[in-house]
Amino acid sequence: MDADRNEAIQNVVDRVSSYQDGAPEGTVEKELRSGADEAGLELSDAEVSALAQAIEQHGGDVSVAEVLGE
Repeated sequence: MDADRNEAIQNVVDRVSSYQDGAPEGTVEKELRSGADEAGLELSDAEVSALAQAIEQHGGDVSVAEVLGE
């Protein structure tokens, strides 16, 4: 994964995870997609799902590089 893309995705993940604790199911994925769009990033459905699952399981302690294996 490109370092700039990784950093941009990490910023989106950090923002979403900071206010998604206890959010209704589906909200995290929706906010990840919205944040990625705002940042001009294209994320696959698999990437969004993996990141959302990690946020829901681990809260704010999510590493994009670890989750996406990049």
